[in-house]
Amino acid sequence: MRLRPLHGPGSNLSFRAMSKTKSKPLIGLPACIKHIDGMPFHSVQDKYLRAVVEAAGGLPLVIPAYGDESEPARLIGMLDGLMLTGSPSNVHPARYGRAAHREAEPHDEDRDATTLPLINMALDAGLPLLAICRGFQELNVALGGTLHAEVHEVPGRRDHRRPQDPDLDVQYGPQHTIRLTPGGVFEDLFGESQISVNSLHGQGLDRVAGRLCVEAMAQDGTIEAVSVKNAAGFALGVQWHPEYKVLENPQSRQLFAAFGAAARARAV
Repeated sequence: MRLRPLHGPGSNLSFRAMSKTKSKPLIGLPACIKHIDGMPFHSVQDKYLRAVVEAAGGLPLVIPAYGDESEPARLIGMLDGLMLTGSPSNVHPARYGRAAHREAEPHDEDRDATTLPLINMALDAGLPLLAICRGFQELNVALGGTLHAEVHEVPGRRDHRRPQDPDLDVQYGPQHTIRLTPGGVFEDLFGESQISVNSLHGQGLDRVAGRLCVEAMAQDGTIEAVSVKNAAGFALGVQWHPEYKVLENPQSRQLFAAFGAAARARAV
């Protein structure tokens, strides 16, 4: 999968062009289950929805976490793109062949039951897919990979968890650099060999699924981005959070613009 770089002065034109399209591509975002006052809510944070609207030029559709009852095959036929968001919850270890344990909590098994089948169906259908943080880990698990429950406990790894500061700009601010794979999709997209990213994750990729190609790594060896080998369409995952104040970061704009372009091409 090759992507045309969207960096440089001309990148602003792509955002203006988005507003002129007759119909926005429909982007599905699977929800998390959260309990408020003892009642379950299906939720997606506004920052993801806003990134789809403002940076990808799409129309977001929240998918309830009902597993098979969400009719994933029907959804794939309706959608122009699928975005898997981050979440405070983690993929249940049973999904990648390990026993449940405290380090992998909290879980959201309803989300697992919804996203994992959707991922495989989306890839089979060539549906543009962008996976972020938990979604990045879901992509690896759905394709047969495994996860580290606590990256900071792996020898030689830094602490990649959210900075303990009440200021969101600090929490989502740049924390470390990553090296982009030479000649890879992300180097082609960004036009750079190294970028700075934020870091708000406790878990991370362990064994990488055979269908995934590593596109970026942190200096401590933590995998930060992947692409799906021989994918029929746009299919990328990132461990960081490009959705936060997406229009203020050049690489975030480029990533979402490329995702939106792929979704619009499918919608035509």
